[in-house]
Amino acid sequence: MAEFIRIYEENPNPREIKKVVDVLKRGGLIIYPTDTVYGLGCDITNTKALEKIARIKGVKLEKANFSFVCHDLSNLSDYVKQIDTATFKILKRALPGPYTFILPGAKTLPSVFKKRKTVGIRVPGNQIALEVVKELGNPIVSTSIRDDDDVIEYTTDPELILEKWDNIVDLVIDAGYGDNVASTVIDLSEDVPTIIREGKGSLEIF
Repeated sequence: MAEFIRIYEENPNPREIKKVVDVLKRGGLIIYPTDTVYGLGCDITNTKALEKIARIKGVKLEKANFSFVCHDLSNLSDYVKQIDTATFKILKRALPGPYTFILPGAKTLPSVFKKRKTVGIRVPGNQIALEVVKELGNPIVSTSIRDDDDVIEYTTDPELILEKWDNIVDLVIDAGYGDNVASTVIDLSEDVPTIIREGKGSLEIF
């Protein structure tokens, strides 16, 4: 049975945030709000938790396209190769926001991601997600929770999410209805930025 915690985005209760972080530190899986759709996440440093998410998604961990959800851009060099000024300016302009940026992976990536040439970086414009990552002290590895129904691609109601994921994850955050449009994905790993998926984030800022 998953724990179900109500957290308000405008002023997230530090005690509730700490509860979420405790679950992550114990290797638990959480479903949490972002500025787009609800995400399924775990601590980037916990290999067992990472393997669990890969199993749920039916993918090999080494090949999984999970995002690294960061609090800000300050520890980017732990996960991403040195980037040029133009790329950094794009990140600064867009983040926090509903974007996932594909960037060249650093040699210092956690061992399970060592073979990856690129990583997806997210800094969502959602106070709950940012506070959780800040309190945790390192990124969450995250993937969006899709609905099996093709018509409703993403589940937006936390109570329905709990119903479906109750025996799979350890904690579900209820932050009210989520969005049903995923993030815009932009590949910045090559010389020319490439749009991989057009989602919630506007392309006008580029």
